[in-house]
Amino acid sequence: MAFDVQIADLHKNFGNVTAVDGLSLHVGEGEMVGLIGPDGAGKTTTLRILCGLLLADSGTCLVGGKNVRAETRAVRAFLGYMPQRFSLYPDLTVSENLRFFAGLFQVSKREREARLVRLLEFSRLGPFAKRRAAALSGGMKQKLALSCTLIHTPKILLLDEPTTGVDPVSRREFWDILAELQAEGVTILVTTPYMDEAAKCNRVAFVYKGKILIESVPKDIPRLYQKNLLEVRTGDNTRAAKIFAASAAFDSVQSFGDRLHLSGAGDATTLNNQVSELLEREGLPLHSVQKIEASIEDVFVELLK
Repeated sequence: MAFDVQIADLHKNFGNVTAVDGLSLHVGEGEMVGLIGPDGAGKTTTLRILCGLLLADSGTCLVGGKNVRAETRAVRAFLGYMPQRFSLYPDLTVSENLRFFAGLFQVSKREREARLVRLLEFSRLGPFAKRRAAALSGGMKQKLALSCTLIHTPKILLLDEPTTGVDPVSRREFWDILAELQAEGVTILVTTPYMDEAAKCNRVAFVYKGKILIESVPKDIPRLYQKNLLEVRTGDNTRAAKIFAASAAFDSVQSFGDRLHLSGAGDATTLNNQVSELLEREGLPLHSVQKIEASIEDVFVELLK
C-alpha cells in the first residue's frame, strides 16, 4: 500500500511538558484514519506538525511523499487542514467566504466559480449562499469551514475534531460528506472525541500522553477487552455506582447515560449475583443486568486506567 501520511518516531516538547512522545503512524492513500484520546493526548500537536505550523523536536513526517520540514510550501499545495476553531469571517456571506479562501489559496479565476458552485452543492449550503457566516448554525459553520478547506481541492485532509459542539443531525451530515470525499480518493486523518465517529474510520489509533497505545480496525477493538462486562440499570445510578465502586468484585464502574457498565475478572454469573446481592443489601431496585460486548469506548476507558 502507498502511504499519503508517514510519521516516524515523532517527538515534541513544550518546555517540561511532553506533547508527542515517539508517535509513529501511517495513513494509506484514500484511507480514513481516526485519532482518538483524551484532551492533552497530543492529537492536535501532531496535526499541526504535519501541516507545518509547528516544528517537531525530532522524528520524520512525510505527507504525500514530501518531507514536511524541508518542503512545507509544496506540502501545503495538496494538503487541507481544518483546525478546531476555523476562522470564518462572520460579516461575509457563505459565497464571499469561499471566494476569499479561493483567493488565499491562489485558485485561478477561471476555476474559482466552478469550484464554488461544486462546493455549495456538495456541502448542501447552496440555499444559504447569501447568508452571513455569523447567522449560520453550528453545523452549517463547520460545513462552510470544510468547504473553505476544500477550495483548492486538496488530496489529503487533516481535520481536528470537526464536529465538536455540533448537533447530532449536522454531525451525521458532516460525516456523510467525509464519506463522499473518501469515495473520491481523498485521504483523511481526523481527530474526534466521539466513539461512533471513530467507528466509521478504516482504522483507529488511540493516543495517550503522546504515544499510540493501540491501532486497529474498529470492529476488532472490542476483542481487546479481556474482562467480563455487565450493563446494569437501577433506580438510582449515582448511589449504585458508589456501592459497586466500593466493592472488590468490580474492577471498573462507568456511567453510560441511564446505565452503568461494570467490569470484572470473574465469570459473568458470579458478577451478576454480586450485583443483585449488593443492591438488595442497600435496598436499591435492580431493573436489569446483562452481559454485553465491550464498545470502543469501554476498551479505551480500560486502557486509560
